[in-house]
Amino acid sequence: MKKFVSIFKNKEIVNRIFFTIIIIFVIRIGAAVTVPGVTVSDELSQMMNSGNSLAIMNLLGGGALSNFSIFALGVSPYITAQIIISLLSKNVLPALTELSKQGEYGRKKTEMATRYLTLLLGAVQAYGIIRTMENSDYISLNGSGDFWNYAYLVTVLLAGAMLTMWLGDQITVKGLGNGISVIIFAGCIQSLPSQVTGAWTKWISGNASHGSSDMIRGGFQFALYILAMVFIVGFVVFIELSRRKIPVQHAGKSGQTASMSKASFLPIKLNSAGVIPVIFASALMAAPSVIASFISSEAANAQWLTIFNYNETWRYEGFNNTHWYMPWGLLIYLVLVIAFTFFYASMQIDPEQLAENFQKNGSYIPGIRPGKETERYVAKILNRVTCIGAIALAFVAGLPIVLTLANAFDGDSTLAIGGTGLIIIVGVAIELNNQIDGLLAGKTYQEAKGATAR
Repeated sequence: MKKFVSIFKNKEIVNRIFFTIIIIFVIRIGAAVTVPGVTVSDELSQMMNSGNSLAIMNLLGGGALSNFSIFALGVSPYITAQIIISLLSKNVLPALTELSKQGEYGRKKTEMATRYLTLLLGAVQAYGIIRTMENSDYISLNGSGDFWNYAYLVTVLLAGAMLTMWLGDQITVKGLGNGISVIIFAGCIQSLPSQVTGAWTKWISGNASHGSSDMIRGGFQFALYILAMVFIVGFVVFIELSRRKIPVQHAGKSGQTASMSKASFLPIKLNSAGVIPVIFASALMAAPSVIASFISSEAANAQWLTIFNYNETWRYEGFNNTHWYMPWGLLIYLVLVIAFTFFYASMQIDPEQLAENFQKNGSYIPGIRPGKETERYVAKILNRVTCIGAIALAFVAGLPIVLTLANAFDGDSTLAIGGTGLIIIVGVAIELNNQIDGLLAGKTYQEAKGATAR
């Protein structure tokens, strides 16, 4: 309670919160405006709740893709461009590698390259989505299907994506938190109230006209649902806050106390990759259907593409007229999540470069020799921590899919708990809390400094 009072007493924090809310309100209005010249079918919103690989794009757009709005692309092209530029900067393209070492100037040039790549990826992605949805009869074009009509639709979607990116930048500068993350956060959290309301209607209100036994059973199911949601939120918070601390000492500071030694450590997060592996895996799962849409409507509706659908299972015949099912889409998705978690974690922490920096700065890990031995030790710790984090991330990301396949919610996939959205919500909430704490600490320091001066 004391923290809330301090927040509302701090004019800077209040202004940042108010500015962020205004930008989110503008984005929510844009997410409700359907692209002119397009008629959306009723099946589109149902498809977004069925575990289709395009659902991740709908998530990143805050639900804007479910009604094919002008913000349908969301920040997906920008995130994909950021990941690609980050990959190319890791000793792949010498020019980008050199820019990454040039401080603020290099950062600005890299950001400009990211924006140009966003334009290219956004145009390709927009056309692919239009063709995919048109071939699946989720949308229909009011005008003729000539080049200029497609160019117009791609331009509208691309303009919406660039406007969303610009609004995200404004939140970063004048608002609270990282703008892109906050936009995704707002889109994810808007579905939580309807999810809880749907569970209440299904198990409480739906059984009101039935007998007392159905009411008791429904109440127990609803309570169990809420407890499971709280448990999963707590589990995600634990993953996001867990760190493996490697003690580090510095040459010339042998006289440091035990408390100082404990305070000097190298933290390795359990989930150092965040939600990026889930986004990248989902984008890769959606790529075959998008590529097929460029070929023809028959290719886009090919049966083999269902292998990349999370909620689809393939039936196989067994012995004695028995049959069994294999969820290939789920298995491919989980393998990709784990693989990208290891890949992105190795990008975040480079053991070889870390060992070199330790030698240059005169730092070392107690009991470990500098150089190659330090590199091997950090790599071993990183692999072990990442293995646990990858399994935990795959569990949370795959939980709603498993529950849907098991028919835990009687065919209502909108009630599935866990998943990418929950990881994003918890991660951004922790980030916002840390920024608020930093602003409050800065205010307290300035007040204390002013009092000392007087």
